[in-house]
Amino acid sequence: MSVLDGLDDYQRRHRWAGLTIAVVYKFIDDQGTYMAALITYYGFLSLFPMLLLLVAVLGFALHGDAQLQQQVLHSALSQFPVIGDQIEHNIRSFQGSGFALAVGIAGSLYGALGVAQALQNAFNTVWAVPQHSRPNALTARLRGLALLGVLAVAVMASTVLAALTATAHGWPAWIDRCVRIAAVPLSVAVGTALLLAGFKLLTNSRLRVRLLWPEALAASLTWQALLLVGTYYVGHELRGATATYGLFGMVLGLMAWIYLGALTLVVCAESAAVRTRGLWPRGITAPFADHAPLTRADRRAYTSYATAAAYKPDEEIRVDFPPPGAQRGDGGRPPSPADS
Repeated sequence: MSVLDGLDDYQRRHRWAGLTIAVVYKFIDDQGTYMAALITYYGFLSLFPMLLLLVAVLGFALHGDAQLQQQVLHSALSQFPVIGDQIEHNIRSFQGSGFALAVGIAGSLYGALGVAQALQNAFNTVWAVPQHSRPNALTARLRGLALLGVLAVAVMASTVLAALTATAHGWPAWIDRCVRIAAVPLSVAVGTALLLAGFKLLTNSRLRVRLLWPEALAASLTWQALLLVGTYYVGHELRGATATYGLFGMVLGLMAWIYLGALTLVVCAESAAVRTRGLWPRGITAPFADHAPLTRADRRAYTSYATAAAYKPDEEIRVDFPPPGAQRGDGGRPPSPADS
């Protein structure tokens, strides 16, 4: 028995190994890195207009309010790269701009809807939804708005948790500890519920959402870890940096942070599809050899890729897997114009 045969036999007999390899293979087949890159692009495109919106709102709020200026000057916002430098040196001259406010709102909305559409494309690809069953441009944007509404509720819940954690310093020590301990699992629960809602809203397929909670929980835990890393990066690595260095550091850090989050979403969606649709174990040599023996999971996966390409409801796609060495009825020749 060769080494590959031994590895193949091992991964077929051990669930964790078979699932892992099947997720990796499906991620590669679906071009998961490109889907994550598209989500990252629109996510990054929405963040800078949000920063512009934040500056505009701060300008309106801080203008002529000395007490609020001092509170912002001594808050964590003053440590934020680029914006923090402007707050520290120009806090008394901050003024709002109606044009900046309009651009910030429009840019943030465009980027957020782009993220929602990129997620829809990713989830529909992962779940092999046929092209004719995917939502049109109008329906996709309406679903994106629905997701933004769910996201707004989640953001408000997270803001309340963050505010409770921040104000717990003035409470008795045992209350402070309890609030801090409870904040993390509550944030994870909110993130898990948001991801389950996203799976349901953005996938044009009948998903049994109650079966998807393991991947949603894993993605939420990973997101919390990324938030901790991002907070440390901003608070320690970029603190006191110059505006130029802070700008480059923030751009690179944000892109990496968003990409890791998008990659987590795609991988967890792939895992949910593989696990719930029985797309494992895969043949370990199937993607690399033309005539490698295929498992049932291989056949189901390759069939789903083909049927997902149907653009019309009455388009019939049939997938056959003749045994190795079998002769095709047409002799293997390509179709000629006379055949049509």
